[in-house]
Amino acid sequence: MAALVPELYCTDIKKSIAFYTEHLGFKIKYERPEEGFAYIFCGDAEIMLEELEKNRNWISGPLEYPFGRGINLQIEIADIENLYENLKKLGAQFFLDIEDKNYQCGPKYLLSRQFIVIDPDGYLLRFFKDIG
Repeated sequence: MAALVPELYCTDIKKSIAFYTEHLGFKIKYERPEEGFAYIFCGDAEIMLEELEKNRNWISGPLEYPFGRGINLQIEIADIENLYENLKKLGAQFFLDIEDKNYQCGPKYLLSRQFIVIDPDGYLLRFFKDIG
């Protein structure tokens, strides 16, 4: 297991699993359907999905769409262009269209190609590829 794995609450676990596995390329590492829970991964990225009110939820305040306000999850992917085009064809909701962006990392700069897609519950998923 990774040292840090976000757990995202969702309103419909089946819909979320389908979005992540069928459209984003994640695979199920394991799941507990009776608890509305799935542990998914894509490369080195790992996420837990849990359906609200199916199990014990650790929620510090009321949830309303869009979930995950104030956070975006950065996920590295090798074939970013193909994923972006496939999501466009599916009519996915984008927060940020694909772009190339320079980020200063200490004394160096990192050039990233990135886009942000919104999952069924409003979480922002920022896919990126290091391009220089």
